[in-house]
Amino acid sequence: MNEFITGLFLWDVRDWLVEPLQFGFMVRALWVSAFVGLVCAVLSCYITLKGWSLMGDAVSHAVVPGVVVAYAIGIPFAVGAFIFGFGATVAIGYIKSKARLKEDAVIGVVFTGFFAFGIVLITKIPSNIDLFHILFGNVLGISNSDIVQTLIAGTTTLVAMLLFRKDLLLFCFDPNHAKAIGLNTQLMYYMLLSLLALTIVTALQTAGIILVIAMLVTPGATAYLLSDRFDHMLGLSVLVSVSSCVLGTYFSYHLDVSTGGSIVVLLTLIFTVTMIFAPKYGILAQSLKNIPEPVLDEVQNQDYIS
Repeated sequence: MNEFITGLFLWDVRDWLVEPLQFGFMVRALWVSAFVGLVCAVLSCYITLKGWSLMGDAVSHAVVPGVVVAYAIGIPFAVGAFIFGFGATVAIGYIKSKARLKEDAVIGVVFTGFFAFGIVLITKIPSNIDLFHILFGNVLGISNSDIVQTLIAGTTTLVAMLLFRKDLLLFCFDPNHAKAIGLNTQLMYYMLLSLLALTIVTALQTAGIILVIAMLVTPGATAYLLSDRFDHMLGLSVLVSVSSCVLGTYFSYHLDVSTGGSIVVLLTLIFTVTMIFAPKYGILAQSLKNIPEPVLDEVQNQDYIS
């Protein structure tokens, strides 16, 4: 009886995994999502160390007018998105250097202004652009030309991070030390911003403007709670991100829900579990550290006896 139940369960799991692969759009969605998850996971580690979560949010919203303009004049959307995304970061840096405002205030003003400008363009420029797809992605309906743009932007980002990984790591971890040993920190600053803009362009079709920030922040934040070494953090971030992208795409098919939303929900659930149960930096581990030593010994003894 147990063997029958086990066999039935395995058959259901196999059917659950194989059924979506019968459709070409699902196969494309799965590997494109996995690729986007890989790119986002790698940059996510640098963003987490640098503390640039809000900057990622700013750039993701700032690309909206670039996407609209690109579709209106017939150029690849990635070009317009990158130009406006990078332009927003330059505007943030310029205003910050000229006005007596903190960076978070400048970021808030710039990205909301760019985003609102994009909404105005969508309502005034005749096109077949679907605002819902811009905001939340549409990886199930991604076209071949969009796949090519995603691959070019993502591959460029991965190669750049591989070539400059040590310099970027030092700049994110300790910019003062990086400057002291002769690194051009200004160049590193704009390079990281460029990579951020490219990664957002890469993830645009998968997660959209609203959800891409979660894909940029959550994998690195989750891995940061699990490891003190950057190489381990990088591997864990990739594992969390890619698995969430693949499983999220499967869930979106079987449950008939948003693909980007499914991916981000899985990422958030994994982060929540990690935040609670991480062996060194989780809430439970930190709570046990705060228990007085005799009380802790008593609790451990009771657990051992039981």
